[in-house]
Amino acid sequence: MHSFSLMFQITCSQIIEANVSKMFFRIIILLIRSSIGGVTTLFLSVLQYIAGLNNLFSATKNQRVYFSNRKGLECLAPLVTTVEETPQPIPAKVKGVIPKWIKGNFLRNGPGKFEFGTDKYNHWFDGMALMHQFNIENGAVCYKSKFLQSDSYKINCEKNRIVVSEFGTLAMPDPCKNFFERFKSKFEMPRQTDNALVSYVLYEGDCYVSTETIFMHKIDPQTLETKEKVDWSKFIAVNGATAHPHYDPDGTAYNMGNSYGKNGSRYNIIRIPPQKANSEDTLHGAKIMCSIPAADSKRPSYYHSFAMSENYVIFIEQPLKLNLLKIYINKIRGKGLDEGLTWEPKSNTIFHIVNKHTGQVYDSVPKLFPRRFVLPLHISSESPNDKNLNTLSYSPATAIRKEDGTLWCTYESLHDPELDEEERCCEFPQINYSRYNGKKYNFFYGCGFGHLIGDSLLKMDIEARKMKVWKEDGFFPSEPVFVPSPKAVEEDDGIILSAVVTPRQNQNTFLLVLDAKTFTELGRAEVPRQIPYGFHGMFSPS
Repeated sequence: MHSFSLMFQITCSQIIEANVSKMFFRIIILLIRSSIGGVTTLFLSVLQYIAGLNNLFSATKNQRVYFSNRKGLECLAPLVTTVEETPQPIPAKVKGVIPKWIKGNFLRNGPGKFEFGTDKYNHWFDGMALMHQFNIENGAVCYKSKFLQSDSYKINCEKNRIVVSEFGTLAMPDPCKNFFERFKSKFEMPRQTDNALVSYVLYEGDCYVSTETIFMHKIDPQTLETKEKVDWSKFIAVNGATAHPHYDPDGTAYNMGNSYGKNGSRYNIIRIPPQKANSEDTLHGAKIMCSIPAADSKRPSYYHSFAMSENYVIFIEQPLKLNLLKIYINKIRGKGLDEGLTWEPKSNTIFHIVNKHTGQVYDSVPKLFPRRFVLPLHISSESPNDKNLNTLSYSPATAIRKEDGTLWCTYESLHDPELDEEERCCEFPQINYSRYNGKKYNFFYGCGFGHLIGDSLLKMDIEARKMKVWKEDGFFPSEPVFVPSPKAVEEDDGIILSAVVTPRQNQNTFLLVLDAKTFTELGRAEVPRQIPYGFHGMFSPS
């Protein structure tokens, strides 16, 4: 009942705006009263209510949809197909040379099971989490994988159907319930999934797999065993957290999570201490250091990650919105959470800059899509209007203060023009994180997207505006992970690790090792197993 009341508080004013409040309250009253007056009355009332929602969804129907005109792209269906886990290590076939100084586990996470019984998931983000491990030692590689033993996975297996809703798939009511119970369940809030399929994260010395709900799972990175389920809301007042925290050199972690309540939607900056007080601790000591109200409390922005420097957390509130009313109504209509995301290009993009030491927030509003922005921090009423306040000699980016006190920014393009000419975009950016996080860096690495998923690896020199590319037809690399060499002097002294998959049945998946400086292949370790295309991972040295 608590979650239902919370959703009611959130959406009440939106319902009034949609001019359907009378219908909504009629349904709520019918559901709560013990004497409902018969299933027929309820059914007819709901039909009337849903019929009144046409205006709410008409704007979405009329939005223009853009498609790529690229032709001849390889079929990717085998990369989003259910596979069996490989719980016992198998040796990989090494070609070339893998440096012997690399010792540890390259960990990957992503979906690996896309159906239960006759029920199939609708979206790539919905598959059950399959954890992968490439163990690297003395130039040799072994591979194994295990499904995360989440509650969602276990109950789906037990019932042999999809019981827990995911991002793009709404679980259907229990077929064993009677008609009225099944119909009533459409108005109840679904349980949050604990299918932590996005990435690996470290908190207080422990390794977790994470998604964007309130649940994570502590795992053993050596054995891939599922250990403990952890609920963020038991420690701080948030309704979820990202799967991409940032870390200070001492191990202090920072993350973001939303909260929804009677005061509207808020974005919360979270700080987690670097060490636990005792061995049983999980997220003990986590604190909200800053809470930022959403520009539109009824439609907060969706975000997947944020940025951090030595002294500041930078959060970009973008026009990709979570329409809370639409999410709830889509639940009644049998639609997934993804149907509640809307792109609202007329909304401003807002940079929120938070002092990590004081929690103070600085805001600025840019006009254009971001590449690199320069955000002056020491702005006062005496700062001149209509003049560029960027004092960095090496950056052409602009930051202009307007009479109303807002700061309007234009970006600096950092990429090689060849990136545009080849119709690629760059995603999954990575740097030499352990040594250059929060500092000025010259290189970043990423995946080039000449397909629906990454089909190349890129190294970008942002000083020289030069790009290096690794690409092999028919193969699709994961996000690159930089591992510095033991005696590294220069920023790009090290190697790049990437798990490369293919839909071609006669080819093997392999762990790719590139020289980060030259971006040439040192070696690869082929695995005789099909691996679905996943999300994120990390290198865990041993």
